[in-house]
Amino acid sequence: MTLTDAAAERVRAVIARSEKPVAGLRIGIKNGGCAGMEYTMEFAEQAGKFDEVVEDKGVKVLIDPKAILYLLGTQMDFKADKLSAQFVFNNPNQTSACGCGESVAITPVQPEPAEAGA
Repeated sequence: MTLTDAAAERVRAVIARSEKPVAGLRIGIKNGGCAGMEYTMEFAEQAGKFDEVVEDKGVKVLIDPKAILYLLGTQMDFKADKLSAQFVFNNPNQTSACGCGESVAITPVQPEPAEAGA
């Protein structure tokens, strides 16, 4: 997972205003919404035992272990316009999204099969 400059700047700004110590931003997925899945984000006080830790542009991102295969190759961006401001996930594994943009369908990356005799 990578972050755009805008996403990294926004995450750093929000962490700076936190009243509690923050180890990083935990990103995951959950079942829900009309397309089947939703991205989740929360500030974590510490990394979980099985979290995948990614550091990009000075921001530590903790990937929930259940979401790793769904988020491989994803870029997180932050977009703001006159009516809204939101994080946007540019995910090559996403196969569709609902009209409101709140939920998505994602196909997990399939691990490469081990070669015979290896």
